[in-house]
Amino acid sequence: MSLSYNGLWKLLIDKNMNKMDLMKDVGISSGTVAKMTKGEPVSMTILERICDKLNCDIGDLVHFVSEKGSETK
Repeated sequence: MSLSYNGLWKLLIDKNMNKMDLMKDVGISSGTVAKMTKGEPVSMTILERICDKLNCDIGDLVHFVSEKGSETK
C-alpha cells in the first residue's frame, strides 16, 4: 500500500506556501513531512491539523495508490 500526497503539494503551491511554511504553521516535524514525501502514512491528527490550516478535506490531500500504480479517489 502506498499513499500519494500530491494533492497536498498542489494545495501548497496554490496557497503560495512551501513545506517549511507548512511545518511552522501546522506544527509538524520535518520527519512527518519526509514521511509524506515518501508516500508513507501519517496520523489522522496530523492530517486533520493540515486540513484545518488549509481549509480543505482529507481527500484533497491524500489518495491511495494501488499496487498497480494508479491513484484512486
